[in-house]
Amino acid sequence: MNKELEMNPNRVVAYLGKPCREFTKADIVRYIAENGVRMVNFMYPAGDGRLKTLNFVINNAAYLDAILTCGERVDGSSLFPFIEAGSSDLYVLPRFSTAFLDPFAQIPTLSMLCSYFNKDGEPLESSPENTLRKACRAFNEVTGMEFQAMGELEYYVIAPDEGLFPATDQKGYHESAPYAKFNEFRTECMAYIAQAGGEIKYGHSEVGNFTIDGLIYEQNEIEFLPVDACRAADQLMIAKWIIRNLAFKYGYDITFAPKITAGKAGSGLHVHMRIMKDGKNCMLDGGVLSEAARRAIAGMMELAPSITAFGNTNPTSYFRLVPHQEAPTNICWGDRNRSVLVRVPLGWAAKSDMCRIANPLEEDSNYDTTQKQTVEMRSPDGSADIYQLIAGLAVACRYGFELDNALEIAERTYVNVNIHQKENADKLALLAQLPDSCVASADCLQRQRAVFEEHNVFSPAMIDGIIKRLRSYDDAALRASIGGDKEKMLELVRKYFHCG
Repeated sequence: MNKELEMNPNRVVAYLGKPCREFTKADIVRYIAENGVRMVNFMYPAGDGRLKTLNFVINNAAYLDAILTCGERVDGSSLFPFIEAGSSDLYVLPRFSTAFLDPFAQIPTLSMLCSYFNKDGEPLESSPENTLRKACRAFNEVTGMEFQAMGELEYYVIAPDEGLFPATDQKGYHESAPYAKFNEFRTECMAYIAQAGGEIKYGHSEVGNFTIDGLIYEQNEIEFLPVDACRAADQLMIAKWIIRNLAFKYGYDITFAPKITAGKAGSGLHVHMRIMKDGKNCMLDGGVLSEAARRAIAGMMELAPSITAFGNTNPTSYFRLVPHQEAPTNICWGDRNRSVLVRVPLGWAAKSDMCRIANPLEEDSNYDTTQKQTVEMRSPDGSADIYQLIAGLAVACRYGFELDNALEIAERTYVNVNIHQKENADKLALLAQLPDSCVASADCLQRQRAVFEEHNVFSPAMIDGIIKRLRSYDDAALRASIGGDKEKMLELVRKYFHCG
């Protein structure tokens, strides 16, 4: 049996016996007809970064064929700020490869993500999903390689504190029950995400945990496997939707917000990337980081100031990106170093067969561990527009291949020390800083926008809209004015609690 299908938790994949990327309209109709499905949901991301939903009852086979073939009209001016009410009609067309059985619907319901089309039947230039698709296509055209990504989705679960087995404040990393209270909730989320097509690497409790006013706040993380970048974004969108819906079912609150309160760990949305060609990972060459990887990193070093415009989109983002904490503030990269912006994680480069050492009865594993090597961008957070963020990273990695001095940039921005330690102050002084506010981020995007608009990836209208929204926060002096005022910080957190 095909290993891609064996043990696959996606019920549609299991029933049809084919990978989701091969789904056709006939497959969707067959699954609906043979499994008692009575409803179809179209889901699509809007300008606020959340999935929107349109429900269809299946009146008859002819109507099902019509909606699957023709899609439906929606009001674009209510979904995106850059669309005028006078010409607001858009089409949404389902992508069959995204089909999944809704785990929360009482009536059997099949859901699919949709693409936007304009009045002429062309993909909407400024839609988030189409922007990412264009970024990946441009990356392939320039490099001849495929851009893959995956996210680390961090979030807080908030619920009444029962006072049993209290966790150690800010020591929740990989904690087990009963000190971690929401492990079962997280694993149920993971099961539903996997059934919806999400390819998950693992889940665990994270550093952040504390109790305030009788409520326990526990940080968790679900990390995905690298897949083509468009699928990676789709999976993150569905995952956030599932986590929130399951929390609502149990009476919990959930936040992906970058900052939860003063002095406690904020939540990031780290993105790992790798470059593939003919099924092989191009991040390594002879066991060391390849020239292709270093060029991609150089591109991220150059465009890092403006990537915050996509990945850090409200004022609380910049209370997470502060000096001398784990979130990065300086534009640099390094190996296995959590004080840098772009980290090259530990990559299974050891020559020993660790599996056989741990399990003496095993034969030599001969596993190709080069496939596991990625690089990680650590600045983004849960306020990000996921499609725009991954598109921006694809642009940055592509840009590294277009720079004549990319390898020199990579060498100059590499650090192999903790740059926040006093003895490394000279090195720190040489490094550029990330923006410290939405306004500063908008200014950086304005200066570097031409790179994102090249190859027709980001439309000028989309860039204008992002800059306008970021400047509307007027937060240039906000971090300094709030300072250590905990009440003002909490007021800000409440305002942006359900971002992204």
